[in-house]
Amino acid sequence: MNNNYDVIAIVGPTAVGKTALSIELAKKLDGEIINGDSMQVYRELNIGTAKITQEEMDGIPHHLLDILAPTDSFSVADYQQVVREKIAEIQARGKMPIIVGGTGLYIQAVLYDFRFTEEKIDDEVRAAYYADLERVGPEAMHARLAAVDPDTAKMIHPNNTRRVIRALEMAEHSDVKKSHEAQHQGEQALYNHLIIGLNMDREKLYDRINLRVDMMLEQGLVEEVRGLYDRGIRDVQSIRAIGYKELYDYFDGRETFEQAIENLKQNSRRYAKRQLTYFRNKMTITWYDSFSAKEQLFKDIFQ
Repeated sequence: MNNNYDVIAIVGPTAVGKTALSIELAKKLDGEIINGDSMQVYRELNIGTAKITQEEMDGIPHHLLDILAPTDSFSVADYQQVVREKIAEIQARGKMPIIVGGTGLYIQAVLYDFRFTEEKIDDEVRAAYYADLERVGPEAMHARLAAVDPDTAKMIHPNNTRRVIRALEMAEHSDVKKSHEAQHQGEQALYNHLIIGLNMDREKLYDRINLRVDMMLEQGLVEEVRGLYDRGIRDVQSIRAIGYKELYDYFDGRETFEQAIENLKQNSRRYAKRQLTYFRNKMTITWYDSFSAKEQLFKDIFQ
């Protein structure tokens, strides 16, 4: 393997085996691991996000895990800034930064010249938007967005009110529209990096996803989510994660327990498919079959 890489990333769909590979690679390369999953930044979201345990870390330093409360918000721009700072810190220690996760946009935003023009919006301004939403409804707010930034409005469903309001904030309180920003994302790599992609036969992957959900239930997923639900944590970024929103539907009485679990498995499989589509279309990745024998997998990667 080229010793001159600045950063290595390990990506792939959920349940494909990224964690195990990352530990072995970090040992061989004297590396430290940076979380590349948008939901593992939250404390108390452990089982449902398949967060690595202290035992599994096997002494390898990990960063950007459990840094936020479940009620906090965290954007891709926030992630980009924090991770780039963390990469510099790890490099200053003479270690290899290894980003590991399945949130493609987050990892891409770190490695490439992504520019985020979003400005901090005053809390009172944001509250006013939500008051308008309550008063006139999502369709009217979407129409308002279409009047000031029609290109963005075409890409956002009216019921996705959080994105509608964010786009309105940019259109009405920033010099740059959301659609303009999307069209001018940098494609230049900022690091000499290698992206290792893991994949496997689709049916095998889906079987692993279903098995992982069953294991999560045995580990106490229902109790973990119930603890958040009973504290009244709702309408925040964290509990929109797969594994949490489905059980919230069950607790709210909208689904039976059996249907909630089936939805969880189905949504996880669909998410894996979306992850693969994103990775294949957005980044240059060297792909490996994670179903290979471990010795052969490492031989191929280092070769």
